[in-house]
Order: sequence, then structure tokens, then C-alpha cells
Amino acid sequence: MTTAVATSSPLTAADRCDRCGAQAYLRVELQSGGELLFCAHHAREHGDKLKEIAVNVIDETHKLTGTPATAPDDES
Repeated sequence: MTTAVATSSPLTAADRCDRCGAQAYLRVELQSGGELLFCAHHAREHGDKLKEIAVNVIDETHKLTGTPATAPDDES
């Protein structure tokens, strides 16, 4: 199994976890050619099993630790 940062098709807010429906941050490409999408929580929960069946893993969980943008103060 390889872990990679997405380069060709990044996950979007429309991509949902196959387990719970939350926003997906991990794409697991399978040997069969299919893929599974997971939120960070379920990716951690099922990580060991996913490593056994994955050909490639696109991990975008780093997006969860970024500093949120703030709106400028309106001083009117």
C-alpha cells in the first residue's frame, strides 16, 4: 500500500464517507479497481484493515488541521 497526497482529483465537499455520510478526507483505491471514501474518524477506525486491501490511499486529512480563515473586522 502507498499513501499519497492527491494530485489529480482532490476530494471535494461533495465526496462523502461511505460509512457515515460525513465529508470524506481519505480515498482508498482497491485492487479490484473500486474505491472507498472515508471521513477522518472512520479512516482511523478502520485503518489497519484498509492497509490490507488498498493499492493506493489518497489522504487529505491535513485539511482538517489548517488555521481557519477569519473575516476582517468591520470598523464602520
